[in-house]
Amino acid sequence: MRKRFYTLFRIFITVLLLFLAAKLFFIAYHHTYLKSGSIADVPAILWHGLPLDLATTGYLTAIPWLLLAVSVWAPHWQKILRKFYLIYAAVIAVLLSVILVADTCLYSFWEFKLDATVFNYLDSPQGVTQSVTPLYLLTAAVVIIAVAFGLFKALLWAWPNTELGYCRKRIGTTALLVVAGGMLFLMIRGGVGRSTANIGMVYYSDRAFCNHAAVNPAFSLFYSAGKMQDFSEQCNYFDETQRASLFAHLAKPADTQVPQLLNTTRPNVIIILMEGFGGTFVGPLGARADITPRFNQLCSEGIFFTQCYANSFRTDRGTVSVLSGYPAFPTASVMKLPEKTRHLPGIAASLQQAGYDTEFLYGGDINFTNMNSYLMSTGYQKTYGDTDFPLEQRRTHAWGVTDRITFGRLYDMILSRRSTQHPWHIGFLTLASHEPWKVPYHRIPNDEKANAMAYLDDCLGQLVDKLKRTPMWKNLLIICLPDHGIVYPQDMNENNIAMSHIPMLWIGGAVKAPAQINTICNQSDLAATLLGQLRLPHNNYRFSRNVLSKSYTYPFAMHTWAGGFCYVDSTGHTIFDLSSEKVTAESPQPSSLRLNYGKAYLQTCYDDLGNL
Repeated sequence: MRKRFYTLFRIFITVLLLFLAAKLFFIAYHHTYLKSGSIADVPAILWHGLPLDLATTGYLTAIPWLLLAVSVWAPHWQKILRKFYLIYAAVIAVLLSVILVADTCLYSFWEFKLDATVFNYLDSPQGVTQSVTPLYLLTAAVVIIAVAFGLFKALLWAWPNTELGYCRKRIGTTALLVVAGGMLFLMIRGGVGRSTANIGMVYYSDRAFCNHAAVNPAFSLFYSAGKMQDFSEQCNYFDETQRASLFAHLAKPADTQVPQLLNTTRPNVIIILMEGFGGTFVGPLGARADITPRFNQLCSEGIFFTQCYANSFRTDRGTVSVLSGYPAFPTASVMKLPEKTRHLPGIAASLQQAGYDTEFLYGGDINFTNMNSYLMSTGYQKTYGDTDFPLEQRRTHAWGVTDRITFGRLYDMILSRRSTQHPWHIGFLTLASHEPWKVPYHRIPNDEKANAMAYLDDCLGQLVDKLKRTPMWKNLLIICLPDHGIVYPQDMNENNIAMSHIPMLWIGGAVKAPAQINTICNQSDLAATLLGQLRLPHNNYRFSRNVLSKSYTYPFAMHTWAGGFCYVDSTGHTIFDLSSEKVTAESPQPSSLRLNYGKAYLQTCYDDLGNL
């Protein structure tokens, strides 16, 4: 029994120590990326990167675990099993040595961790090799061979050429191996939380190098490879000439004669992403007046966008649309693709470049759907999730910390900025208005969804009331909009345009005067519209439009979900099913132009994502 567990432990430790040693070498090789060459960051890099090192080690130890488990019940197969292990060890030794050395060598050229991007160079490796000398390549090859040989010898030591012996306590040994397998599974999964292992779970710093150094390159490569798609080949409805001609009518307009709706160009900015808070709950958009009375009242006090539409149907996609001004896709979540998100602009990054401090608050698992990686790569210097709250508060909702508590934390974060001399920005994602709709609030009986939205409305109203009593209100801009709409009432579905119709509201002392904007737009237009008000550049937000500009002469909105898209303009709307390739709803009249615009827009978006 003991021999098998010692063998498994030695294999596990061998691989884990390799990753830690490679990480130290990576840091030493690229030490100039650390501030002042300091080694003070090294322990933090190793500690925060450990979850992915454990996950990858767990993956690589799974095969030896299986072989050892088989040996318990088939002792006469031990020589065959070890030969299989030798082949496996050789493959792993070569594979890991290539990955680890390539990651170290390529980082100074790419400045991101090794991922599936490398496969793009297999057909034309000169794209990589032409930037280095033959001596550099020879040195790298020698190091790869040395690492592979050393690792292979270490793996041979881990399972030596000796008999494991006959196992007398088969059932007990098997039970313990099952427990060990369960521990490996937890490591592979990344723990017991909602999120599985992903790149973002090791991001902890506002310095990209520290985050990159923490990432396990083998995990990064295989994680991104598993999500590889040729996005540029999707939704190819038109040839390039037709697509370009149609999209020319939809392209981002220039800023001209933009009315100034704010008192200042440097307000403190809070963006509140209100979970599922669609237009079917908001009185001024045609819903019952009793669900969100506080929000309804605030609509008359701020700048209210009445014709805003959600880009997507999920939080991960809507968040990217809001914070990066980027479109959403039926078949892809950009947030889950760190090799793509690192190229996206971000409101936080734009504000940071203008001298703002940036933070993001969420009461749930901030690593879910790779959110933390996305947030930090698009400009948020600090992020806070459920683990930043006491354990008892993390259990106040099925998804984490309930809104009453997180709104309280948001208020405290705002007050802590009272003496700050430079402007700041906080992003905040709520969560309680999400199934199972259980909230500590009971104003609307027998309607859990409406009551959950009423709870969110009450939390927002109380926050605004408290902020109005502080001097900070004068220079504050709070932007409220949902991540997406939801199915409400019960008969709602994506064939109803109301599903994607959402409110967007700007309130605060920085607002010059109440206004109602009736222009058709998307939540992705927030970036350009906000930055335009702050007189900051936004040309890098290719799909975000300043909807207050006089040049925005063809207002339209695009909403996508897994099965189709909805295209809206002043002539009406067209809903198209991607599977059947048929129009499923349109109003008031059929329009081939609307349909073609929608197709051309989606095709262009996929092309852009493919080239990102």
